[in-house]
Amino acid sequence: MENILYLIGGLVLLVLGGEFLVRASVGLSFKLNISKMVIGLTVVSFATSAPELLVSINAAISDSPAIAINNVIGSNIANIGLVLGITAIIGPIAVNNTFYKLTWPVLMVFSLVIYYFLWTGNLLARWEGIILIIGLIAFLVILIRSAQKGKDQIDIEDVDETAATISYAKIFLWLGIGGAALYFGSEFLVDGAKAIAQNLGVSEGVISITMIAIGTSVPELAASVIAALKKEKAISLGNLIGSNIFNIASVLGITSVITEIPVIEPQILTRDIFWMLGFAFILYPFAYIPRKFGIDRYEGIILFVTYVFFIYLVF
Repeated sequence: MENILYLIGGLVLLVLGGEFLVRASVGLSFKLNISKMVIGLTVVSFATSAPELLVSINAAISDSPAIAINNVIGSNIANIGLVLGITAIIGPIAVNNTFYKLTWPVLMVFSLVIYYFLWTGNLLARWEGIILIIGLIAFLVILIRSAQKGKDQIDIEDVDETAATISYAKIFLWLGIGGAALYFGSEFLVDGAKAIAQNLGVSEGVISITMIAIGTSVPELAASVIAALKKEKAISLGNLIGSNIFNIASVLGITSVITEIPVIEPQILTRDIFWMLGFAFILYPFAYIPRKFGIDRYEGIILFVTYVFFIYLVF
């Protein structure tokens, strides 16, 4: 029971910490006169990846590399199977040109690159992490230039303009609260997950690809469902794909630069990563067939049912 409380407490702190960090980051960006578009494409994306980043760094440093890797793989699977699946069931999701031309191809490239890096040498080395980070910076530069040209409608996460009026004192207070909550949340989550894995007799990788991954996807799921129920434009496919790209490039990239991540659980390379690749790949035909520029309700059902089957297989 105590371990479950650690796990839940860790997730709650991570969600709260992430929220404070996003608000503070956006406020600081406005103070520095960064455009709303750039804030949406970079600052918000980095800040919302902070919980996964802290969990992966903490896990890798505390000798739980399976949690560090599967935290990202599981989160990417949950973003598409669980979050996108449920959102599409509530209402069809529109897809724009940027998905076909830029974000989906980049997601597939990063997904295949991370598979290749882990497969060769059973290790995510420091230099490979540097390559991932450089690739992310290149992607962001192309994305921002594309948005500035205005040729394609780029999905920009809702940036709260009231953040522009926040004082420096409040910004730094929120940064402090967010940072502390993320640090302690990641500590509790990793400790709780390791203890639960031992008690249930399953691997740390299993706990991280299921419980932790679903937990860190809860904020996206809540935001998507609320937006869909209000008949507003639900969380866009572009933002979910952006989140998956950031998970691979920034979370695993930065973590492996800090400490190299070995692959100690074989099922990461024989099963889990293929599910991540499969969920990423299927988005393109789903967004093209039967009609271009949309993911329909029945496709959402397929994604969700497939995700439930994946969880069943893992356990």
